[in-house]
Amino acid sequence: MTTICVARKAGQVAIAADALVTFGDTRLAHGYEANDKVFRIGDSWVGMAGTTAHFPVLRRALGALPRQELRLGSRDEVFETFLKLHPKLKEQFFLNTKEEDSDPYESSQFTVLIANASGAYGVYSYREVFEFDRFWAIGSGRSFALGAMYAMFDRARSARELAELGVRAGCEFDKNSASPVRAHTIKLKDD
Repeated sequence: MTTICVARKAGQVAIAADALVTFGDTRLAHGYEANDKVFRIGDSWVGMAGTTAHFPVLRRALGALPRQELRLGSRDEVFETFLKLHPKLKEQFFLNTKEEDSDPYESSQFTVLIANASGAYGVYSYREVFEFDRFWAIGSGRSFALGAMYAMFDRARSARELAELGVRAGCEFDKNSASPVRAHTIKLKDD
C-alpha cells in the first residue's frame, strides 16, 4: 500500500509520501519505476492510497474537471468536487463501486489526502471529508506515521519535518512502504 502524511504547523501545510508500489507479494521499489504518489492539481497537492489503477484515473479525472468545478479550498468545496467526480469515475473510467452489500453509499474505492493554502483535507471512499488541524496519515503505514507525528508534534519545527517524519516511520515499520520520501510544502493563507 503506502504511507502518505499531511501536517499543519508554523503557518505551513505539507504532504509527504513514500515511493513503493506493491503487487501482492511483489515490491516495485524506487529505481524500477518512477512512482510519485502525490501529484499537483491546480493549487493543491493530492496523495492517494488504494489500488495502483486509481492513480492515473484520479489524476486524469480531477485534471479534466472544469476550473469552476475543481474547488478544493474548504471542506464543503472538497465534498462538492468529489461528489461531481464520482459519476465521472463510474461512467468514463468504469469504477466498480461495490464493496459490501450493506454499504450505505456507492464507494469511490480510494482514500485521498489534499494539501493546499487553505489547509489539509482527507477524503474517504464514501466521500466523507475531514479537515485536519494538526496532522493525519493514510495507507498501510498510517498507524506508525500517526504515532511518530503525535510523539514529535511539539518538537518538530515545521509541517514538512513532521510529514516527512511520519512517512519515514511508515517506511521503517510497514512492509508496504519504502523510501525515498517525497514532500511538498505550501504556505497557509490564514494560519
